[in-house]
Amino acid sequence: MIRVLVADDEMLIRQGLTAILAGEPDIEVVAEAADGVAVLAEVRRTRPDVVLMDIRMPVLDGVEATRRLTRTQAGVRVLMLTTFDLDEYVYQAMRAGASGFLLKSVPREHLVTGIRTVAAGDALLAPAITRRLLEEFLNGPPPGSTTPVLLEGLTPRELDVLRLVGRGLSNTQIGAELFLAESTVKTHVTNLLAKRGLRDRAQLVVLAYESGLLRPGA
Repeated sequence: MIRVLVADDEMLIRQGLTAILAGEPDIEVVAEAADGVAVLAEVRRTRPDVVLMDIRMPVLDGVEATRRLTRTQAGVRVLMLTTFDLDEYVYQAMRAGASGFLLKSVPREHLVTGIRTVAAGDALLAPAITRRLLEEFLNGPPPGSTTPVLLEGLTPRELDVLRLVGRGLSNTQIGAELFLAESTVKTHVTNLLAKRGLRDRAQLVVLAYESGLLRPGA
């Protein structure tokens, strides 16, 4: 059973999300919260697997709440919900440790799939949000012939895998691209996370672009 906390400052939205999830046999909404401070308190009280987090909330916004959660509650995954794909907080939230992003306008089935995806430890980025995210890297360092400092210590194969993770490929797709077994790809991803002290694939995407290994349009 996936335990979910629903966080949004609008009561009707919280109630609507809770009602949607109530019909899923493998998902249980264990708490609701109207601001970031309440999120932190409810996480400590109910120990959810996934926090469905609005970015813009009073008292403490979703970005800072995510940052504090990822520092103190290692097992909790955060799936951010935003009204606009151009939300200026999207990149900040990803760097804070959010595992995924969805627009509030997504169909019900996408929301449910998104919760299951991040609960399983994978990253989830809505296409429109991905485009916005990549724009943040346009002024970043260009990829060069030498290994960027952020990537020192990674093997050539790990760099290959990281590059494809950054492009949004799944383990199965990466395996097909590199002629590797899916289990081998999963091992490389695990090693990448461990070597860089990262939580999940979302942060690997950040690393791939922030280091200059990838550039938008590559």
